[in-house]
Amino acid sequence: MRKQLVVGNWKMNKNLQEGIDLCRSIMSQTKTSSRELVLAAPFIHLTTLVETSKTSNLKIAAQNCHQELSGAYTGEVSAAMLADIGVSYVVLGHSERRTYQNESNALLAKKTDTALAQNLKVIYCFGETLQDRQSNRHFDLIKTQITEGLFHLPSSAIKNIVLAYEPVWAIGTGETATSAQAQEMHAYIRKVLAAKYGEEIAENTSILYGGSCNPLNAKELFNQTDVDGGLIGGASLNSEDFLTISKA
Repeated sequence: MRKQLVVGNWKMNKNLQEGIDLCRSIMSQTKTSSRELVLAAPFIHLTTLVETSKTSNLKIAAQNCHQELSGAYTGEVSAAMLADIGVSYVVLGHSERRTYQNESNALLAKKTDTALAQNLKVIYCFGETLQDRQSNRHFDLIKTQITEGLFHLPSSAIKNIVLAYEPVWAIGTGETATSAQAQEMHAYIRKVLAAKYGEEIAENTSILYGGSCNPLNAKELFNQTDVDGGLIGGASLNSEDFLTISKA
């Protein structure tokens, strides 16, 4: 049975005390959730949140890592550093980094290799713009992002990959893919995965939806056959909203 996850991506939000308070509020409810809960926090919060959450089932994720393990890369953080402090997951390829930092599929393939080598689990993000969808290029684009970023990996590595489909046109806009659109794309993603790695691996790989998921639409989205949870942005900054989504 596929793992069900709800991942809160705080992005560049919350000071340290606010992060601790939010983490503790969510921790108090993790035992009642049937899904694995993960918080992807800013780098400066990670050490404290790992320590704060260690008595719970809550997992902590970084929002990025560098493709090299060490070196003269001012301002960067390595996968080895993240592993050393007890981080469980790293989010790679988020649309904001693909857009603002011009991260390519080739670069993300290198980052994925580095993270996996440090025993971090990777939440690999991908998605299309509104223009891509309106031009009917969205399926080809998604296939390319997955193929170029992940398909160099051996089948044994896929168990440490969580896929996160994020339609760029629905991130932070209030727009959301319909449940039918989400299911259509998630089923396609699983089909692409099966063609490379086989049905068993595809059926056991978690695919999250990440486009303006909120307490009002989470249940309908999560009830879709191939939607295994969510990558949550704005709604993860409020513990009540995040926990409502986690129980949807």
